[in-house]
Amino acid sequence: MADPFRILVVDDEPAQLELAGGFLKKRGFETVLAESGEKALRSFRDQPFDLVLTDQKMAGMSGLELVHAVRALNPETAVIVMTAYGTIETAVSAIKAGAADYLTKPLNLDELLYRIEQVRERQRLLTENRELREALQGRHRIEGIIGESGQMLEVVSLVRRVAPSEASVLIRGESGTGKELIAKAIHFASPRAAGPLIRINCAALPETLLESELFGHEKGAFTGALATRKGRFELADEGTLFLDEIGDLPLHLQAKLLRVLQEREFERVGSSQSIRVNVRILSATHRDLEALLKAGQFREDLYYRLNVVTILLSPLRERRQDLPLLIDHFLRVFAEKNGKRIRGFTHEARETLLRYDYPGNVRELENLVERAVVLTRDEVISKDDLPLMVQPPEKGAEEEGGSSLTAAVEGMERQMIREALARSGGVQTRAAEMLGISERALRYKLKKYGLTGDDP
Repeated sequence: MADPFRILVVDDEPAQLELAGGFLKKRGFETVLAESGEKALRSFRDQPFDLVLTDQKMAGMSGLELVHAVRALNPETAVIVMTAYGTIETAVSAIKAGAADYLTKPLNLDELLYRIEQVRERQRLLTENRELREALQGRHRIEGIIGESGQMLEVVSLVRRVAPSEASVLIRGESGTGKELIAKAIHFASPRAAGPLIRINCAALPETLLESELFGHEKGAFTGALATRKGRFELADEGTLFLDEIGDLPLHLQAKLLRVLQEREFERVGSSQSIRVNVRILSATHRDLEALLKAGQFREDLYYRLNVVTILLSPLRERRQDLPLLIDHFLRVFAEKNGKRIRGFTHEARETLLRYDYPGNVRELENLVERAVVLTRDEVISKDDLPLMVQPPEKGAEEEGGSSLTAAVEGMERQMIREALARSGGVQTRAAEMLGISERALRYKLKKYGLTGDDP
């Protein structure tokens, strides 16, 4: 049975104190009442609480002073501030002091209950996140899953719940969002952690070789098969097989994969002898599998076999709350890797990184930070150390590109892409290098602006 959620209620108005405390007690919360900030602080030092619900304006210690004191003693305890002075300034002061939320008086009890449940859910996700990171780092020194956005906390919660099972997991998201990292997290947090984790990219190999890579082959099975070779399924026995870019698997191999999932056996290419394996399947794709189903390019029965549990990774532009953590993490990693002493970013450089949309997602951000660390001559990375493609337009560009700032930025990007393509003779790899972005990001922008690789 889970421990009760403990709430410390603080208010110097006896009627309000009894109202809030009595309501919460009836709802199953364990409550302690305090008529002043000083008494509340003594109670907080003596016993643990999950939440402090405090009035803002009280005689003696104010609610905001109590927030500071509580956060100093235990940063993990959430605080909700109640105030009869519901202004923007009040809200800003409460949040700056470290409060998780604020409510105006007279209290709406249904709203109070809703806010408490929000705090409770967030604390649960944060706890699961921390526990999973500790488990991962303790077992295999895997880089922790970095992020505090609601989307990433939910992903971590799903990983924690699905890892102990044998269920097939389909990880979906744009390229660069970290699908392989999630697959590793699931494997190393599972009972199969001591077994192998084998990966194969279904889009990286030609169709003629993919079957042999998956299932292995016998000597002489085809031209060039000079020796018997085990496939990825055999290598992953008693462990996990990660099928990356599963949406690119050819139809005839989809049928063979389905049989392995159903019967747990297969034959090597050129052999009629069945081989049994005990393998857990994790798969990933950036493609729209539902559209492939409708087009007859992906088997419906295989789709449901792979898609027992789905984990969806949001693109970085939709979880900007994670950007500061990721930027600082990559800075530490690449500064240490390159033996450079870098203290951080200038305000302009950090704001530039925080505003950019990252079509290449976390992989593109990682590349940008590594590039800046390598190129900077100073201990602080400036905006000049970042490629032009991620930088905002100079003053005056808005007038040149029209009344819309977005139009101005897009106009500048189009022009820079055209110039880079012209200088590179239409070679996209070279053009991307000139622009300081990945080739995938360049392809994304070419499509976005309706340009072709040989645009003048």
